[in-house]
Amino acid sequence: MIPLEPLTKRKVPAQILVCNGCCCGRTEKGHPPVPVDWLKQEFKARKLLRKVHLTIAGCLGPCDTPNVVCINFAFGSRWFGLITEFWQYEAILDWASASAESGALLPLPAFLAAHEMEVLLPAASNSAMLEMERASTASAGSQYLIQQSKS
Repeated sequence: MIPLEPLTKRKVPAQILVCNGCCCGRTEKGHPPVPVDWLKQEFKARKLLRKVHLTIAGCLGPCDTPNVVCINFAFGSRWFGLITEFWQYEAILDWASASAESGALLPLPAFLAAHEMEVLLPAASNSAMLEMERASTASAGSQYLIQQSKS
């Protein structure tokens, strides 16, 4: 039987998602590059792989703002757009390295404040949607258990 709750031993304080999808990094569309190869190599060189997750993603959206980075924490996510300069990606990795070395999340680089964007509806305006999702998920889980017990 498949466990109902996904489990992982790889828990980290943060995950950095870098968009490299339909718009971000697409120089042929006039957008600044995303230094994907450098990010991967630098993460390995700094030995960050099991300390902070790096995910190079397809489209994260929103596509009206190129070069999006999302940083996930246990307490939520922060979204940033127009990360267009190499030094900005370097500063994000410097933050990840310093946080890993200190054993605690440090404040994000100050320059990111000017790039932060809200991409999700505030909780108050989507609370009904959340309740529907919870009910749907609970129902799907029950259906799965019923199907498994019949097998």
